[in-house]
Amino acid sequence: MTTLPVRADDLTVAWLSDSLGVTVTGVEVLDEAVATNQRVRLALRYARPGDRPETLFVKLASADPEHRKMIGAGEMGEREVRFYEDVAPGADLRLPRSYFGACGEDGCFVLLLEDLTAAGCRFLGGVRGVTADEAAGALEDLARFHARFEDPAVRSSVAPWAASPGVGHTEFAAGLLAMVLDQHHEELTPSYVEAGRLYVEHHDRITARWDSGPRTFVHGDPHIGNVFLDGPRVGFFDWGLSRVSTHLRDVSYFLTMTVDPAERRATEADLLRLYLGALAAAGGTAIDFDEAWFEHRVQAAYTVVATFLAFMPTYLASDVQVLATDLLRRAEMALDDLEVVPALRRALD
Repeated sequence: MTTLPVRADDLTVAWLSDSLGVTVTGVEVLDEAVATNQRVRLALRYARPGDRPETLFVKLASADPEHRKMIGAGEMGEREVRFYEDVAPGADLRLPRSYFGACGEDGCFVLLLEDLTAAGCRFLGGVRGVTADEAAGALEDLARFHARFEDPAVRSSVAPWAASPGVGHTEFAAGLLAMVLDQHHEELTPSYVEAGRLYVEHHDRITARWDSGPRTFVHGDPHIGNVFLDGPRVGFFDWGLSRVSTHLRDVSYFLTMTVDPAERRATEADLLRLYLGALAAAGGTAIDFDEAWFEHRVQAAYTVVATFLAFMPTYLASDVQVLATDLLRRAEMALDDLEVVPALRRALD
């Protein structure tokens, strides 16, 4: 295969037939969305009905060459393709099934994935948060997943590429964040502004601190827009930031950015204890609760870096504006609830 599709129009019957290994006789674009990448939902017809699903979800790199180059520099598309090839087949998580994946040197990539909507799954971004009961099941799933990949030999045999942290953009992110704080500080809570200014001033030290601790394979970005519900079970998609880091990276971000804020406030400590117990039961690292709680507060400062893009023109004009605004408000609440700024200052001492 010499050329990867760049736009939905490139998803022809010939290309799809070659990729899926069956004869596709018809294709229709059901809907499209654009954010960091392109998302396309297709209806397909086959020479032999039943060869493959009648609908597929397709993920493509941005059609804009400059944006594609920027995202490609972070290896997000390549990491997600490799995740579905190497990690997903043996993962005890609810994930979309992958039917094809490939990436190119110019930042292009394509994934043909299970259409979760057709499977009866529900997406929660901009609607509601995960309940405490749903979160408990998800954290137990993550604990087993994390425990499995604590062993460096296992990580190396399954996903040797995960050891690379990817291309860092801390200086670039700090510059953009400083601009957003200068222009929009009156629209933001004092805790958000203060945590943001600490990151601008100490971004290299804080980034290293977020990455410290016991090591495992992490999703890296499990917010409300990157999960779905299959019945009561939480599933995870968008693995472009997956890599080796520390357990609390996933756990803290999931608690602050996915669980319903009211339920988080009522059950947060219990959910963290549940995760720690499930991790130990699965043979993973034993982490003291008080230590984990402090790390949770420090990790929660990452919500600023993850959400200030809500003010950037690319996101303001995209289909994820509602989600970006929702994540920003979740971050503001978590920063206050968890008294993140004092914890971050203590971590920097």
